[in-house]
Amino acid sequence: MILAILQARYSSSRLPKKVLKKILGKPMLLHQVERLQQSKMIDKLVVATSVSRSDNIIEKMCLDNNIGLFRGNLDNVLDRFYQCARSYHPDYVVRLTGDCPLIDWQVVDKTIQYFFNGGFDFVETSVKFPDGLDVEIMSMSALERAWSGATLPSEKEHVTQFIVNRPECFHNGVFEPINDLSHLRWTVDEPEDYDFVKKVYHSLYEKNPLFVMKDILNLLDSEPELMDINSSFIRNEGLEKSLVEDKGFIKNV
Repeated sequence: MILAILQARYSSSRLPKKVLKKILGKPMLLHQVERLQQSKMIDKLVVATSVSRSDNIIEKMCLDNNIGLFRGNLDNVLDRFYQCARSYHPDYVVRLTGDCPLIDWQVVDKTIQYFFNGGFDFVETSVKFPDGLDVEIMSMSALERAWSGATLPSEKEHVTQFIVNRPECFHNGVFEPINDLSHLRWTVDEPEDYDFVKKVYHSLYEKNPLFVMKDILNLLDSEPELMDINSSFIRNEGLEKSLVEDKGFIKNV
């Protein structure tokens, strides 16, 4: 069984309440769930949020829309992710984050297929994909090893760091796109990201609610000025902060 876990929380330092911000009258997170539900490879999709009172509103959204939900540790995201997976007994787990409302189910399925074709323990999409089409898939046994072995702050906040940093212990792979699209930012971490995503939805959603990556690329070809809205931000800024915390943790130990 392939379980997809979509991490989401209401609190956010850079863009508070972002996962439930409205796009065309619908919460951003709900848009993302509906896009992921088109996957032909995923057997079960669950939103994993925290036990913090602030995330009660995410629970309500999931219950109102018949979406699977798990609640766990706020700060130790790896533990939340693992406990969620463990409760469903999957063979394989797909990791997704709730700040990617332009996620493409076709990219998700191709990443999963690449994982199986190569007999990997873990596969992630390349940084050559637009930031915001991120997908990771791992075996349940690899996730369990990460959960039991992780010690650094970055390994607990960013679920797959333990696996990524130990290629000698895991058979890891990277799914590459045909073209290098790493200059494109489609995630939502800043107000400008939200503005960009809203403009994409306003342009494409009415014609095809389940528009995919190629539709967005065609839009950007015809309206290249859209890329200027959020082009100034650094990719993976949250991970960089966690790596700095690792240095302090190691020093104290």
